[in-house]
Amino acid sequence: MTAVIPCFNYGHYLEHAVWSVLGQADVRARVIIVDDASTDDSLAVARRLAGADARITVIAHAVNQGHIRTYNDGLDAVETDYVTLLSADDLVAEGALGRATALMTAHPRVGMVYGRPVEFSGEPPTTRRAGLAPHTWTRWTGDEWLALACLRGRCFILSPEVVMRTAVVRQIGGYNRDLPKSGDLEYWLRTAARWDVGRVNGRVQAYYRQHEANMHAVALPSMAADIRHRALAFDYLVGADYASTAGNGARLVRRARTALAREAVLLSMRELDAGGSLVTATELRAAALDVRPGHRGGWRLRRLDRRLHRAWQGTAPNGTQKALETVRVFADRVRWRIWALTGVS
Repeated sequence: MTAVIPCFNYGHYLEHAVWSVLGQADVRARVIIVDDASTDDSLAVARRLAGADARITVIAHAVNQGHIRTYNDGLDAVETDYVTLLSADDLVAEGALGRATALMTAHPRVGMVYGRPVEFSGEPPTTRRAGLAPHTWTRWTGDEWLALACLRGRCFILSPEVVMRTAVVRQIGGYNRDLPKSGDLEYWLRTAARWDVGRVNGRVQAYYRQHEANMHAVALPSMAADIRHRALAFDYLVGADYASTAGNGARLVRRARTALAREAVLLSMRELDAGGSLVTATELRAAALDVRPGHRGGWRLRRLDRRLHRAWQGTAPNGTQKALETVRVFADRVRWRIWALTGVS
C-alpha cells in the first residue's frame, strides 16, 4: 500500500501527513513524497523524513510542474497493489487504509473505495477520533454510482478518503491535464466507467484540513466557477468506455448538466434570499445558462429573474424569501447527514 503525497509549500504540514500513513497498523504502508519545487522547507523536511525511514521515497521537481503533473509523477512510481493520493495538508484516519483494502480484497470488481472525511482546522485531530464503532460496506456497480453522480451533478468525494487499486490507475491513466480544476471528479467518473465503487460506512476515513491556502479554494474562488468546471468533468462521459449501452454516456452528461444548471439557479436564488451579493447571484444565473444552454425556460428561472429584477431595483428580501432560506438551511443539514451516512446525497 502506497500513499502518494504531493507537496508544494506545505512543509509545516508534511510530517503529520506522512505519519498518519506510516502509523497504520493493518497495512504495510509506503510513502512517495513529490515536491513540486517548493519555495519553503518542504523538500528539506521530505528528505529528513526519508533519511530516517526507508519506507519513504522523495521525488523532487527542479521546476514547478503544477499539481496534475505532480500527481501523475507520484502515481507512476507506485509499485504496490493499492494506492491513495493524500495532500500534504490532510491526514488518513486510523485504520482507514486497512478497511479500504479489505473491501477491495473481498470484492475484486471494486476499483476505488471512499468513506467519510471530517474537516478540521488548526491542530490535527487525534486519529482515534475515527472511533471503534462497527463499520459496514456499500458497493455500487460503476453504472449505479455514475447514475447517482449525474442525477445530482455532484462530486460525493473530497479526495483524501479515496483508496484505489494500482491496476485501475494503470488502466485508466493519469489525471487529465486539461482539467486542472476538476481533475478529481473526472478521475472518479473515469474509474466508475470501468470499475465498481465501494464505500466504508460508520468510520471516519480521512481528515481534510481547512485553511486559507486550500488548493480548491484558490483554484475555484466562486460557486459559478465550480459549476462550470464540474460540467467539464462530466463531459468526459460522452467519450468514455462506458459499461452500458451505446449513447448512455451522452444521456448521463445531459442529466448532469441539467442538475448543475438547476443547482446554479437555486444557489443564485439563495444568494438573493439571504440578502447576499447581487453580482454573485448574476454570475450564477449566467453559469446555469452556460452549462445547459437550453435551460432558458421553466418556473425556477422565471422566479429567479423576478428576484433579480427586484434586487437590481434595491428591494430587500421579503419575509417569504427569508423563510425559504431558513428551510433550505435545515434541508442542507439533512442532506449532509445523509451524505455522511451513505456517501451520496
